Amino acid sequence: MPVEFLTAGQRADYGHYTNEPTAVELARCFHLDDADHQHLAGKRGNASRLGFALQLATVRFLGRFPEEEREIPPGVIRFMAWEMGLPSSADGLGSYWGQRQRLRHVEEISKLYGYREFHSRVVGLRLSRWLYAQCWTGTDQPSVLFERATTWMLVHKVLLPGASRLERFVARLRQRVEQRVWRLLGQGVSPESRTKMEALLTVPENQRQSWFDGLRKGPVTVGGPSLLRALDRLRRIRSHGVVLPATAAAIPASRLAALARFASRARATAVSRLPEARRLAVMVAFLILLCFKN
Repeated sequence: MPVEFLTAGQRADYGHYTNEPTAVELARCFHLDDADHQHLAGKRGNASRLGFALQLATVRFLGRFPEEEREIPPGVIRFMAWEMGLPSSADGLGSYWGQRQRLRHVEEISKLYGYREFHSRVVGLRLSRWLYAQCWTGTDQPSVLFERATTWMLVHKVLLPGASRLERFVARLRQRVEQRVWRLLGQGVSPESRTKMEALLTVPENQRQSWFDGLRKGPVTVGGPSLLRALDRLRRIRSHGVVLPATAAAIPASRLAALARFASRARATAVSRLPEARRLAVMVAFLILLCFKN
C-alpha cells in the first residue's frame, strides 16, 4: 500500500482552519470558562492575554498550536477578543507571534491542560491498540482511518504530528493487520491443498480459461441442468479440502468477504501475481465463501 494516500486538498486542510468556525464550534471550543479566565488573569498586556487565548482555543479545535496570526481566521480573533472584553481584536497582536513568550505559552498550555506529544510511548501504544481494532473489524480505506486517528487525538488531547508521519503510522498498522489475516487464513492448509489451489490458477491444455475463472461463474438460470451444474461446481470446490483454520475463526466476516470479493473480480493472472501469503489467503477466503454460499 502506498505510504502517501492523502489528496493534496486533505494534506492542505490537515491541522488548519478551512473556514470560519460555526456558532456551535465557537461555543464548544472557543468559549472561555472560569478556569480559563483564571489562567489569563496573570498575563500582562492585551496582546499576551489574547495570544494565549487564541493558542488555547486553536489547539482545542485543531489539535495543534498556531505559529502565525495569519493562520487564524479574523472571525476567531474577533470572537476571542469579545469573550475577553478587549477593546481591540488585534491591537499589538502581531508582535506576539515573533516573541519567545508564544513558545512559553505553548509549554504552559500543554502542562495546564494535559496536552501530550504524538511521539509519547503511552500515546503511541494506546492509539495503536485503538486503531488496530478499527482495522481488524473493518475494511476502511486508509484515508478514513487517518481521519479517525485525527479525531481520536483531538479527543485525547494529543498534539497532531505532521501529515506524512501520521500517514506512515496508519499505513504500517494497516499492513500489520492485513498480514495477520493472511497468516491466519494460510495456517492449517495442507501442502496438498496448496498445490491444488495453485493448480486452479493455471489454464489446462486445450482450454481458454483456468479452473479458477470457471469456478467464479455460477448458474444464472433456474432449472434441472442449472442445479446439476451448481452441484458439480460445489463438488469441485469441496474436493480441494479447504476448511476454515481454527486459528482463523475470529477473523471478521467483512475481512473474508473483502478477500473473496477481490478474487471474484480479478482474473486468475492477477491473483497468481500476488505475494504468496496474500495469494493463499485470497484463494482460501474465496473457496470458503463459495462453500458457505452454496
